[in-house]
Amino acid sequence: MKEKEIRAVYNQNTIRVYQAYSDIITDEALKLGTFGSHFSMNRMTWIKPSFLWMMYRCGWAEKENQERVLAIDIKREAFDKIVKKAIPSTYTDDMNISKEDWQKLVKSSDIRIQWDPEKDIEGNDLSYRSIQLGIRNNALKDYVNAWIVHIEDITQYVKDLNLSRKKGIDITSFLPNEEIYPLL
Repeated sequence: MKEKEIRAVYNQNTIRVYQAYSDIITDEALKLGTFGSHFSMNRMTWIKPSFLWMMYRCGWAEKENQERVLAIDIKREAFDKIVKKAIPSTYTDDMNISKEDWQKLVKSSDIRIQWDPEKDIEGNDLSYRSIQLGIRNNALKDYVNAWIVHIEDITQYVKDLNLSRKKGIDITSFLPNEEIYPLL
C-alpha cells in the first residue's frame, strides 16, 4: 500500500465529509441544519471525505441504521485543525513515543485519525489510504455547534448510482469530483 492521501470535494471555505444514519437522525439534521437530540453526543462519530469509502462503509445506503447518506460541508479551518490534532488510532513503532504514552493520548484525545485502504466502486482496496476522523467530547460539540456549514441528503443519488452499478453501468463519471486536499 503506498501513500496516504486526503481526497475530497472542497472549495476555499469548506470541505465535504460523509456520514450515514437512520431516518430519524437524518430528518432532524436536515430540519435543524445540524444534528439534534436523536444524535448521540456521548460517543465518537466518524467523518469521511471519501465518497467511495463511505459507500463501502454504509453498503451504498443499504445497511441498517445507515440507510440515509449525508454530504456535510464543514469549515476547512476546522477540518485542518482536527487533522493536525488527531491521534492515530493504531500504534506503530515509528511514532517516536512509547506504546504506553500513545495509549494515554488515545484515551485523552477528542480526535482520532485512521488511514484505511481507499475503495473502488466495488469496495475493493486501492493502492492508497484514505482518511477517517473520529471526533468526540469537545470536538464533537464544536462539529455540531460551529463547524457544519451545510447538510445535504444525497440518499437518492447514492441509490441511483448503486442501481446503475449493479446493472454493470460505469458510474465513474457520475461520482463526486474529489481532488487531493492540501493540508496547510
